[in-house]
Amino acid sequence: MYTQPDTAVRRTGQPIAAGGPRTAGTPGRRGTRRIVVRVAAVAVLLALWQLAAVTTRNPSFIPSPKAVWDQLVLTSTIHDGIRGYSGYYLAEHLGISLRRILIGSVLGTAAGLVLGVVMGMVPWIRVVAEPVVTFVRALPPLAYFSLLIIWFGIDETPKLWLLTVAALPPVAVATAAAVYGAPAGLVEAARALGASRWEVIKDVVFPSALPEIFTGVRLAVGLAYSSVVAAETINGVPGIGGMVRDAQRYLQTDVVVLGLFAIGLSGLLIDAALRIAENRLIPWRGRT
Repeated sequence: MYTQPDTAVRRTGQPIAAGGPRTAGTPGRRGTRRIVVRVAAVAVLLALWQLAAVTTRNPSFIPSPKAVWDQLVLTSTIHDGIRGYSGYYLAEHLGISLRRILIGSVLGTAAGLVLGVVMGMVPWIRVVAEPVVTFVRALPPLAYFSLLIIWFGIDETPKLWLLTVAALPPVAVATAAAVYGAPAGLVEAARALGASRWEVIKDVVFPSALPEIFTGVRLAVGLAYSSVVAAETINGVPGIGGMVRDAQRYLQTDVVVLGLFAIGLSGLLIDAALRIAENRLIPWRGRT
């Protein structure tokens, strides 16, 4: 006589012990364990950093964690009549750079989306535009920043252009590949039901391409962020990249390290925000 297997056996394919199913731990315990591991890792890195600073005994080469902390305090307050670093607080330097990154990323992402959709839908445009996009993507930012300065001067415009150009290729390439690889069956079914070309793009192609597009957007924001130091090499103060470059000229290694920490930590927060947005806007990712 056939008996229905236990639900847990059907799901896992493994027999259940006499005491019932065993779990790896509650979500709360796993979250606590993850936090403890990360805190321990940070503590170990700080200890290694302090050991390296003590061993070298050269603050211009490796500043100690305390020296970087002191610079955090100095650049965030008024000291000896000086406001922060070069007249701006650290938060103001970072905020100005983030504004540039935001504008450049939005412009580059918008242009990359339009170009990518056109490249994915029109074969002859893809043949013409793809080598150009690949060529620009391979160029380091400093390679064409001098040309942008010649064209637009040394004010804000060349910085925004640089970040825009850096952000455009990843979005364009990801969008073109995703649109070109849209499920042919769904596209043909939509056309058979009388959908127009725009409706096919809006209701079929774009939703299926959205996961890859979001990956391209994250890459674009990362490239724009990594290019901010290059964008602020000329007349970059105020700005976190300009602060780092200015401190490098005067061998203020502790300020350079502080700026790198500010860039890296804010970059982690931005990427976390993009991940949250991705999970909410694309709940079907990985399920289809």
